[in-house]
Amino acid sequence: MTRVSAPIPDAYWARPASDAVARLASNAEGLSAREAAARLKTTGPNALVDRGHISWFALALRQVSNALVLLLVFAAVVSGAMGEWLDAAIVLTIVLATAITGFSREYSAGKAAEALRQRIHGRTRVVRDGQTTSVPTEEIVPGDVVCLSAGNLVPADAVLLEATDLFVSEAALTGESFPAEKRVETTSPDAPLAARTNCVFLGTNVRSGSARCLVVATGPRTAYGTIAARLNLRAPETEFDRGTRRFGYLLMSAMLVLVVMVFAIHVLEGRPAAETLLFSIALAVGLSPELLPAILSVNLARGAQVMAAEGVLVRRLTAIENLGSMDVLCTDKTGTLTEGVIRLEGGYDADGASSAVVLDLAASNAACQTGLQNPLDEAILSTHQGRLTMANKLAEVPFDFTRKRVSVVFRTPAGAQIVSKGAFREVMSVCTRLLPERALDEEARARLTARFEAWSDQGLRVIAVATKELTADESFSRADERDMTFVGFLTFLDRPKEKVLETLAQLSALGVTVKVITGDNGRVARHLGRLVGLHADRVLSGRDLDALHGPALWHAVDRAEMFVEVDPSQKEQIILALKKMGHVVGFLGDGINDAPAMHAADTSLAVAEAVDVAREAADFVLLERGLDVIRRGIEEGRRTFANTLKYILITMSANLGNMVSMAVASLALPFLPLLAGQILLNNFLSDIPALGLAGDNVDEELVNRPQRWQIGFIGRFMIVFGVLSSIFDLLTFFVLHRLIHAPPELFRTAWFIESLLTELAVALVVRTRRPFFRSRPGRLLLVSTLGLAALTPFLPWLPGATLLGFVPLSPRLLAIIMLITAAYVASAELTKHFFYRPSPVHQAVPR
Repeated sequence: MTRVSAPIPDAYWARPASDAVARLASNAEGLSAREAAARLKTTGPNALVDRGHISWFALALRQVSNALVLLLVFAAVVSGAMGEWLDAAIVLTIVLATAITGFSREYSAGKAAEALRQRIHGRTRVVRDGQTTSVPTEEIVPGDVVCLSAGNLVPADAVLLEATDLFVSEAALTGESFPAEKRVETTSPDAPLAARTNCVFLGTNVRSGSARCLVVATGPRTAYGTIAARLNLRAPETEFDRGTRRFGYLLMSAMLVLVVMVFAIHVLEGRPAAETLLFSIALAVGLSPELLPAILSVNLARGAQVMAAEGVLVRRLTAIENLGSMDVLCTDKTGTLTEGVIRLEGGYDADGASSAVVLDLAASNAACQTGLQNPLDEAILSTHQGRLTMANKLAEVPFDFTRKRVSVVFRTPAGAQIVSKGAFREVMSVCTRLLPERALDEEARARLTARFEAWSDQGLRVIAVATKELTADESFSRADERDMTFVGFLTFLDRPKEKVLETLAQLSALGVTVKVITGDNGRVARHLGRLVGLHADRVLSGRDLDALHGPALWHAVDRAEMFVEVDPSQKEQIILALKKMGHVVGFLGDGINDAPAMHAADTSLAVAEAVDVAREAADFVLLERGLDVIRRGIEEGRRTFANTLKYILITMSANLGNMVSMAVASLALPFLPLLAGQILLNNFLSDIPALGLAGDNVDEELVNRPQRWQIGFIGRFMIVFGVLSSIFDLLTFFVLHRLIHAPPELFRTAWFIESLLTELAVALVVRTRRPFFRSRPGRLLLVSTLGLAALTPFLPWLPGATLLGFVPLSPRLLAIIMLITAAYVASAELTKHFFYRPSPVHQAVPR
C-alpha cells in the first residue's frame, strides 16, 4: 500500500467518503498491520498527551529543580565564592544524596504505576489486513477503518462509511444533551461541528446503533485536541491535590517567616553574611519535608499495587485518597447485590400460560437488534433461538431510554412484521389488542398489570413482547409502534449474592452507606432490598425525584436507601444531592448513561466488562464485580492515606520544633548551634526511616472511618508536638551551655545527636494513636529506625566526622542525652494521650 500522498482537505465532511479513502490511501478493508505501524511512527500515538515511557532524565531533573534544592545550590555557590569550600562541598554532597534517594524511590514507584496503567489501556476494533481485530486505542492512525457499536468511545475523528441507526452523544464537544443521529451523507463545507452528521469525533460516545468509519485525524489534530490545546485544558483538581496544595501554602508561609526573621536578625548583629545565608536556608530546608514528593509517589504506587492484587486497578493515583474518604457508595443492584447472572425463568402469554410464541418472537428480536447489548438478550439467546434471522431483517428502531423498548422489522410472506420488546408499561402503552385477537380494554389491562406486579413482588424482572403486521415498505420508524398486539411476558431471575449481607455489614462498619440506584421496577427492587437487609421503606422513585426540589430533595435523597425506576439523568441528580449534604460519594457504573453520574461523584468505579465510556470516566476499574472487592479497595485507600499523613505529622512536628529552637538558640549563643551542613545531614538521616512508611502497618481505627485532609488538624498537631520538641531542645541547650559550658564543637555534636534521636523516637510514637508499644510498626520502618538510632551515638567516631565538625562525646554526656531522649518519648506519649482524648481519631481527622 502506498503512503498518504495528500492531506485530507479541511472540509472532508463536504465530500463523499470515497474521496477521504483515496486521499488517505486506504480502502474499505482498512490498512495492513505493517502500514499502520509505519504510519504510527509518523503521526505519533493517538493521545492528547503522549505519556510515553518514564524518562529517568526528566525524573532526575525534577529532583534537583525544586525551589529548596536550588536555594541550597545557590547558597553553596555563595559559600564557595567566599572561600568556604568545605561548607559548600558538604551541602552539595547532602543535596546529591537526597536527590539520589528520591530519584530511586520515585523511579521504582513510577515503573510500578506504569505497569498497572498498561493493564487498563483502552482498545478499539479496527479492520487490519481485511480482518476485524482489537488494538490499543493509542495505536489508531489516519486511514484505519474503525468499527463502532453502542457503548464505544469514538477513538478519533472519522468520516462514516456505513451506519445503522447510529446515535452519538456529543455533549463533550457541542454541549447538546440529546444524542445526535449520524448518517452517511455529505454536509455543507461551512457546517459547524454539530451539523456534520456524517462525522464522528474524539471525545464523544455511541449511544445506540453501529457503524464503520474511516479515521481522518488522531490525537492533538482532532477537533477535541485542538480545543484542548487552545484552552490548555487540565484535569479537575481532586480533593487529594487540593489538600496537598493547601499544606504547601502552610509550609511555605512558615518557612518564609522563619528564614527572613533569622537572616535579618543575624545580619543586624553583624554575623558573616555567607554563613548567615547558608544557616537560614538550611533552617528552611530542615523545616520542609523535602522527600514528600517521593513519599507520595511511593505510597500511592504501592497502594495501587496492593489494590491491584485485591482486584482494583487504579486509573488515577490521586483518587486513592478519595476512595478512602468515601462514606456513601451508590451502585446498581445487578452484579453487586445480586449474582449478576440473569437467567430466563420463562415466557408466558397474556393469560399467564407458558408460551413458545413469546420465546420465539423475543429471541428473534434479541438476535437481530444491533443497538445496546444487555444481559437480558444474552439470557434469552442462551436458552432459545428465534425463527426470524438477520436475513429476514428489514429495519430496526433501536432502544432508547425514553421509549424503553427496541423494535425489529422482519420480512414475511405476507409483507412485514414488527416485533417489539421492552419495559412492560412502555410496551403495553402502544398495544390495543391481545392474542388471540381480542381488544385490550381496561379490564384486560388491569389483569396484565396485576400479573406483572405479582411477579415483580416475587423478585422477578419482567419485560413484555408485542407484534404487528405491516405492509412491505422501504421505510419504517417509531411511528409504526402503535396499535400493536400484546403477545406476552418474559420473566428473569437474578439471585442475591451469597455473602452480600456480610459485606454490607462490613461496609457499614467502615462508615460507608450503600445506596442502590436502579431503573428497574420498584417492586423488584424492594423485594431484593428486603432479602439483603436494606430498608425497603426508604425508597424514592423517579417520579418522587421529579416532584422534589432544593433542600427538600437533598434531605429526601439523604434518607433514602433505594432509588427505583430512575432515568439516567436522575442518577447525576442523586449524586449532587448527596454531595450537597456533605457526603463524599462514590459511584459504581458500567453503562452508557452512567458517565455523567461518574463525573459528578467524588470517586468513580467501573467493572472491567463495562462499556468504554464508563471505564474511561472511572477512577478505578474492578477486575471482579461485587461489593467485597470495593470494600478491600476502600480499606487499602485508607491505609495509603494514613501512611502519607503519618510522614507529614512525624516530619513536621519534629522539624518545626527543632528548627524553631535552633533559630532561638542561634540568637542567644555567640556561635551557630549547628552548622548548615549538620542541619542538612540531620534532616537527611531522619528521612531515611520515613521511606519505610509506605509499607507501615495501619491501626484498625484509622481504617474503620473515612479520612480526609484537614489542614487545621495538621496545624494543631505541628504546634503541639513542635512546642514539645522545642522544650526538650531548649532543655538540651540549657544543659550544654549553662551546666556543662560546652565549646562550639562539643555543643553542636551533642545537640545533633539529641536532635536526631528525638526525631527517630517521635516517628515510632506519633505514627499511632495507641501507646507506641501496642502498635506494631512495619518491618522496614522499625529496622531502619532502630538501626539508625543505634548508630547515631557513634557518628563522631566515624571516618570524615571531623570534616562535619563533630567531636567525640564522653560517656557521661551521652548518658545525659539518652536520659533527655527517654524523657521526651515519655512526654510525647503523655501529650498524645491528651491530644486525642477529646475526640476519637476519626474526628481528629474529620470527613
